[in-house]
Amino acid sequence: MNRALWIVQTLLALEFVFSGGSKFVMSVEDMTKQMPVALSGSFLHFIGVCEVLGGIGLILPALLHIKPGLTSLAASGLVVIMIGATTITLMGGMVATALLPLATGLLAAFVAYGRWRLAPIS
Repeated sequence: MNRALWIVQTLLALEFVFSGGSKFVMSVEDMTKQMPVALSGSFLHFIGVCEVLGGIGLILPALLHIKPGLTSLAASGLVVIMIGATTITLMGGMVATALLPLATGLLAAFVAYGRWRLAPIS
C-alpha cells in the first residue's frame, strides 16, 4: 500500500505542479477562452498557487518526515480544487471532459485517506 501511495503521490504532484505553473505562463485571456465559465485572472492565479503548493505538499512532508500529516491535508485541499474543476467543467456541458478532474480528485482522495488511515508515515 505504501508503494502504491508513493506512486500516486508522485504522479499527482507532477500533474499539479505542472498545471499550477502553467497558470502563470499562459496569459489570462488564453486560460479564460478555454473555460465554460468566466473566472478572473487573479482567481486563476490563486488556484495556480494552491495547485503548486498542494503538489509540493504531497511529497515533501512525507519525504522529509517533517510534519508528515500535512501530506493528507494537502491531498484533501487538492480534492476540493478538483471538485470545483469538475463542477465548472460540467457547467459548461462538457461531460466527457469532466472525467479527468473527477479521476484526479478521486486519486487525491485515495492519497488523503491512505496517508491518514491506511499507511500513515510516522
